[in-house]
Amino acid sequence: MDLAARVMHAGDVSEVGRAVAAAFAAGDRLSNGSYSTSAAASTSWNDFVATLNGLGHDLKVVRVPADAYDKFFPGAHELREMFEYYEQYTYFGPEAGQRIAAADALVPDGFTSFAEWAKIHMKAG
Repeated sequence: MDLAARVMHAGDVSEVGRAVAAAFAAGDRLSNGSYSTSAAASTSWNDFVATLNGLGHDLKVVRVPADAYDKFFPGAHELREMFEYYEQYTYFGPEAGQRIAAADALVPDGFTSFAEWAKIHMKAG
C-alpha cells in the first residue's frame, strides 16, 4: 500500500499517532492521497478563549485590522493570510467536515476535545 499523507500542522503527538495508526489499519478502505485530521471539532478563537476563561484565565479575542497587523514584524502579512485562510476554510481546509467525519469513522473512540486537553494542560496559574 502506498499511503501518502500531508501534514499541514501537527497538534498533540498522541492524537496524530492514533490517526496515523487508524489510517494504516484501514488499508485499502482509504484511497492513495487521502487526507485525515486528528481533531475533535473545528474550534473558533472565541471558543478557545471561552474554554480557557472557564478554567480561570482572563483572555479576550481582539481583531486587528490587516493593514495594522502586516506592520507588526517581517513576514506578518504571510501569517495573517494563513489565519484568514483558517477563518474562511477552517484549519483543515475547504473539506474540513468530510475530513473530520472520515477521521471519526477511523477512530471510533474519537479524539480529545480542546476543552478536555486544556483541563489537563492549561490550568490557570
